[in-house]
Amino acid sequence: MGNRCAVIGVGQTHYTTKRGDVSIAGLVREAALRALEDAGLTFKDIDAVVIGKAPDLFEGVMMPEAYLADALGAAGKPMMRVHTAGSVGGSTALVGASLIQGGVHERVLVVAFEKQSESNATWALSTHLPFSASLVVGAGGYFAPHIREYMRRSGAPGHIGTLVAVKDRLNALKNPYAHLRIPGIDQKMVESTPMLWEPIRYLETCPSSDGACAMVLSSESAVTGTPAWVHGTAMRSEPIFRASRDTVSPQAGKDCAADVYQQAGIADPRRQIDVAEVYVPFSWYEPMWLENLGFAAEGEGWKLTESGATALDGDIPWNASGGVLSSNPIGASGLIRFAEAALQVRGMAGEHQVDGARTALGHAYGGGAQFFAMWIVGRERP
Repeated sequence: MGNRCAVIGVGQTHYTTKRGDVSIAGLVREAALRALEDAGLTFKDIDAVVIGKAPDLFEGVMMPEAYLADALGAAGKPMMRVHTAGSVGGSTALVGASLIQGGVHERVLVVAFEKQSESNATWALSTHLPFSASLVVGAGGYFAPHIREYMRRSGAPGHIGTLVAVKDRLNALKNPYAHLRIPGIDQKMVESTPMLWEPIRYLETCPSSDGACAMVLSSESAVTGTPAWVHGTAMRSEPIFRASRDTVSPQAGKDCAADVYQQAGIADPRRQIDVAEVYVPFSWYEPMWLENLGFAAEGEGWKLTESGATALDGDIPWNASGGVLSSNPIGASGLIRFAEAALQVRGMAGEHQVDGARTALGHAYGGGAQFFAMWIVGRERP
């Protein structure tokens, strides 16, 4: 991997339905300043900035990075934009890490954001592709058939999605930054909400959030404070339309996981990874990704969820922060997963800290489950 890279600062905004008090520039600056404060640095100490967000159509602001340089202290410094659909937050972190690992910079600020209150994501996702009519169904309508196929293959009972929704929302009550904090959340409450796309109910899906996340990445010689060391990084993608493509368990996801595990020396992810922050925008994707990422055998992911293994007090906690089900500023959602993984191994995750967490997985996916980004971070230097 070249030079060692570490996370030395993490900053998040509070995620909410609408941040009418700040512009996009104010939103990203808020997260960046918190990351710098965590690292004990200022903008002057940063060599370059990498910024990521989901499609520009989401806010209708083209090339927002062009006017955000001043807000992020990037005037006169290298600044680049990353875009890989919903996985962009994870990809942004990996591009920043590569600049450290390649010896290009000593300290890099990575930032990702979305201001969904100034957008209409469903409409933006419903543009007409060449030679096909738009279904105007949004992400949930696209992924629901994949979930139904998973249920058919695995024989998973219908309540598994409800279990994930309750678990992640209970975790969110311990996270002060989470958007959806629902006291008294239980299975009955989730099951009483409307069915949006069979089998996805209202409380089994992610919210639309405003928010930003930032991290300061450092070379070994420039580390300050308590670092989370990067042990492995990987990105993979595959065409959305190709013959024999498995949309339930995409090959790109399997290949991405295999690559990052090999780099980090992970042979048994369930045993060797202490906590995972995984991109689960619809509750059923927890058991699906448990299998895709090698935590469970094919058809067995739902059993791991049902057993309580992925709960905060389970042997492999997933989404201790509340995950994407509780906060979803789309462009930042992947970076939040990577940042929360870093907080866990730094021992700085607050009330949702997993005791003894030394190795953590950050995961993001996007597009039609075709773009993947993952990293492994650890308390010990690799």
